[in-house]
Amino acid sequence: MHFATIPAMFDELADKYGNSKAALMYKFEGKYHELTHEQLREKVECFALGLMELGIREHDRVGIVSENRVKWIIADLGILSIGAVDVPIFPTLASKQVQYIYDNCSATAVVVSNNFQLQKVLEFKNDMPHLRHVIVMNNDFTTDDVSVKSMEDVMIRGRELRSSSERKKLLKERLYKVTSDDLATIIYTSGTTGDPKGVMLTHRNILSNIEGIFDAIPLSENDIFLSFLPMCHSYERTTGYYSALTAGGTLALAESLETVAANLQEVQPTMMTTVPRLLEIVKKKIYTNIDTESKAKQKIFNFSVNVGRKYVRKKLNNEPIPFALNIEYKLADKLVFSKIRQRFGSRLRMFVSGGAALSEDVNEFFMASGMTVIEGYGLTEASPVVSANRLHNIEIGSIGEPFFNCEVKIASDGEILVKGPNVMKGYWEDPVSTEQAIDEEGWLYTGDIGLWTEKGNIKITDRKKNILVSSGGKNIAPQPIETLLTASPYVEQCVLIGDRREYCTALITPDFDQLKKLADNFGLQYNNPTELISNEKIIRIIKQDIDRLQKDLAKYERVRKFSLLSQPFSVENGELTPKMSVKRHVVERKFSHLIDSMYGFGGND
Repeated sequence: MHFATIPAMFDELADKYGNSKAALMYKFEGKYHELTHEQLREKVECFALGLMELGIREHDRVGIVSENRVKWIIADLGILSIGAVDVPIFPTLASKQVQYIYDNCSATAVVVSNNFQLQKVLEFKNDMPHLRHVIVMNNDFTTDDVSVKSMEDVMIRGRELRSSSERKKLLKERLYKVTSDDLATIIYTSGTTGDPKGVMLTHRNILSNIEGIFDAIPLSENDIFLSFLPMCHSYERTTGYYSALTAGGTLALAESLETVAANLQEVQPTMMTTVPRLLEIVKKKIYTNIDTESKAKQKIFNFSVNVGRKYVRKKLNNEPIPFALNIEYKLADKLVFSKIRQRFGSRLRMFVSGGAALSEDVNEFFMASGMTVIEGYGLTEASPVVSANRLHNIEIGSIGEPFFNCEVKIASDGEILVKGPNVMKGYWEDPVSTEQAIDEEGWLYTGDIGLWTEKGNIKITDRKKNILVSSGGKNIAPQPIETLLTASPYVEQCVLIGDRREYCTALITPDFDQLKKLADNFGLQYNNPTELISNEKIIRIIKQDIDRLQKDLAKYERVRKFSLLSQPFSVENGELTPKMSVKRHVVERKFSHLIDSMYGFGGND
């Protein structure tokens, strides 16, 4: 597998598969429909030629502000086919954030999904003379601005200009002028501090990363990928969308995060990229449901999970499976695990998990249930994947081996450095940040702290900038502790506090469904669930569970006090980035009064 550019890859695969199989599946009017490679190519050709008619040229930056949908893919492939550069962003961003990005990259045009996104752009459009066109995917938008056009009209214009054969010939001539070192996309990292930076990725960057994915993970034209993560993020774009196309497989678009469970049954996928949060939620729901079952069923479930964990540990360590354990596992599989797998359809071969650290407990649970979880690691600046576990060498708690075309070394201070054809060209018009991120030898400084395991895999211990240093001089990595504490059924989210402090504390957003159950068990009366966060009985139960989980931590790593928050951290409230990373400085500033109380005026001791 070797392609010079992303549009060349798509064009060659469209030549190969034509109308013989589905490239995409999408939900419309209550059921899934298919779009073949040739049908998709025709739409891409029409949109690309329509863009050319509007005066969009090679190297122009074109924004995409949209949820996942077929037209997102048409826009992406159409923009890249004429040698332009697309700049996709999260549709959850506010108008001011959208303005900053498209002003920063001097976007010539922006493609938006609907009237809501259009209005965001219209708020600042007149302040940006370089922004000449706004294209709307939906037709039901309202504006008198003549620069605003429907995507359908742009495609119709492209279709009317030439016959089908002429369109194909003209676009082939255009797309094969694009080179592998041309800029394909600028992806703005959301960042937990400061303004976002535009990561410049070339066609070579992304395609070399796809080669690494294919070497590490077995993919084929028979695979069906269910896609629910945002395509504007490099993880889903490369590992899901582009990898599915390159394999000749089928990419099925989930309707939304809320419909994933139903879409799994409808699509019956074989592959699925995911983030740890989804797996954590599924596991918690399974355990919550079991709590409502009879004592007999709970006993069978707990027996099965214990057997499954023993079985997986021996299997992954290449130890012989005792005859009795093998029989017990088959029984557990029949009684419990087969039913869990049914939630994900009957054909799922594996999850690919990335974007954040996956709890070892959650990973082991799914592996015990008979579902393979391939955990990997990457960052947007590396296009994005650096390493992944291999099927023959899965090590729970690690992020696997580096890709064959990617070098990794651990610096003297523990920082992970990366070098290879997947490393970005740099940050858009920001040479200072580029020099800080990539040294003169081409090593990318990831900002992550890690180490090598005995099996030759990499293990992340924390973010370099997140390391807390206690007043006693102890270095504390917050991420593993936060992950550990969220294993409690009562803890939804957790932020560890302790930098330059005598001891560790935590801000916790609780699982209110679990708090309600505790209140019912205690016979507590309440008007609103948020009243429960100050109840001493509930606080005591949560403290006992936290103490149970952190009993093996060093004394200076243990949480001595915590504060329960009345609502989860969110993107809307500015506490999370669009990819759900906690903005620690925002959280610490916002809840400084609670933090101060834990170090001075009591708290939960």
